[in-house]
Amino acid sequence: MEALVKRNGFTPLVSTIFDDFLSRDLMDWSDRNFSAIGSSLPSVNLKETDKKIEVELAAPGLKKDDFKVEIDNHMLTISSEKEEEKEEERKKDNYYRKEFNYQSFCRTFSLPDYADENSVKANYKDGILHVDIAKKESAQKKATKTIAIT
Repeated sequence: MEALVKRNGFTPLVSTIFDDFLSRDLMDWSDRNFSAIGSSLPSVNLKETDKKIEVELAAPGLKKDDFKVEIDNHMLTISSEKEEEKEEERKKDNYYRKEFNYQSFCRTFSLPDYADENSVKANYKDGILHVDIAKKESAQKKATKTIAIT
């Protein structure tokens, strides 16, 4: 968060703009830049175990029907579109208010060849979308077998 600074005249403003520009990391493409421009790109955790690939997407305030989860050509796509409109009117007070909001996002992940695209489960609980993608049998780590030497 930047401090509130009183400015007098044009010259201090110009030098501050250049200072801000030079002090920022322009090559930082992390999620922080999305929040700085007012976008809402949900954070994702990816985890791989011996039997599956787990994806957790943080999206509080949504319902399970707001999501669209698709797999096509080894690409996992998680998206959501939500539109809200509220209208309020009180004729006695000569009052009218109408508000609307639209939110959307799309996250795409490349899946490895050993992901079993036919065995995918998804559920939404406590503001987190969980997507589990099973691994093909050939990719699962098998138990180590000890060979006796004769």
